Amino acid sequence: MAGIVPVERVAVIGAGTMGAGIAQLCAQAGWRTNLYDAFPEGLAAGMQRISDFWDAGIERGKTTEAEKKAWSANLYAVTDFAEAVEEADLVIEAVPENLELKQDIFARLDSHAPAHALLATNTSGLEISQIATATSRPERVIGMHFFNPVPIMKLLELVRHDGIAEDTIEAAEAIGVALGKTTILVRDVPGFATSRLGVVLGNEAIRMLADGVASASDIDTAMQLGYKHPLGPLELSDLVGLDVRRDILNNLAIAFDDDRYLPHPLLEALVQEGSLGKKTGVGIYDWSSGEKAERKLPGL
Repeated sequence: MAGIVPVERVAVIGAGTMGAGIAQLCAQAGWRTNLYDAFPEGLAAGMQRISDFWDAGIERGKTTEAEKKAWSANLYAVTDFAEAVEEADLVIEAVPENLELKQDIFARLDSHAPAHALLATNTSGLEISQIATATSRPERVIGMHFFNPVPIMKLLELVRHDGIAEDTIEAAEAIGVALGKTTILVRDVPGFATSRLGVVLGNEAIRMLADGVASASDIDTAMQLGYKHPLGPLELSDLVGLDVRRDILNNLAIAFDDDRYLPHPLLEALVQEGSLGKKTGVGIYDWSSGEKAERKLPGL
């Protein structure tokens, strides 16, 4: 048993929206943070996304140039997988929701990450136990589900599987506190607590939109003002990524053998045409101007 090791060095695998946000947060916590992506253009985009976030904070008076300089000194873009993880106390995987891809990464971590390292997956719905089986140290594997935008959202959902060690949970809880998060601990069931509720709400909102119940903005406003949601389910789906939402729904439908979880045809159509949300400039809303705007959706 490796026990609890203080975090000084972190590796984040995957430089997309979530991975970049996690790396940013770790760098801000004062930890030396390696950000790795299999695609050089993805890594460059992730590093630029972090820099842009800090620059926006400076413009709004929320961040200083000195803070950006200090945080940037903690952040490294690394193009070699082994180099990225070889000294890490904590590795956080944040690649797309594909079980085989995640299992491959954790198998590689087994060969290259230190024995003491805590191995975390940011999956939003896949079973942690299935990911942990790819390693010879499943007791060190935990789900650490962050929320977008990572530097702002306060929740960190920790997911325990049957083979986890208690000190791994304790270490993850301490990491959450160090990152300024409120942690919850849930069992390893498909969709956990948050995604299972969130994607169903988003899918039903898309169904309502397709049925002509109300406009996208009015559906979102109903949930914001009527139920105190900070973001409406359609805007949130665009921010998370419609492809991510679609994949989680499909995984839940398979896991529970329940067609009620299947993504609505409108969601599938948007993904197929490449309208994935804010990250592509268009999704349920048009984000091309930098702000959300209503748009005509396929088939409506």
